[in-house]
Amino acid sequence: QVQLVESGGGLVQPGGSLRLSCAASGFTFSIYTMKWYRQAPGKERELVALISSRGGTTTYADSVKGRFIISRDNAKSTVYLQMNSLKPEDTAVYYCNTVLASIDYWGQGTQVTVSS
Repeated sequence: QVQLVESGGGLVQPGGSLRLSCAASGFTFSIYTMKWYRQAPGKERELVALISSRGGTTTYADSVKGRFIISRDNAKSTVYLQMNSLKPEDTAVYYCNTVLASIDYWGQGTQVTVSS
């Protein structure tokens, strides 16, 4: 079955960096767009970034443009989110997502906390 497993979250000081990973299995990873979402306490889940199947197209939320970079390694069935210049408002649970046959699949999420 489809599985998405996120890792790499943690506690980081403002201005710091983290790299999230999402290992995928159970589907042909290389032909699907992958996305990162986040959900902060009391807020709706929001799209942070997406990357096309071959990595040629990426888009970002305005709030993370210039600071976050999404990438993928199709040989490893893994998508990454490099997060730089982190701010307290980036604190959230980060989720990996893909859509297969109109069905959303989600990982369990990984907590990112930006605090001094």
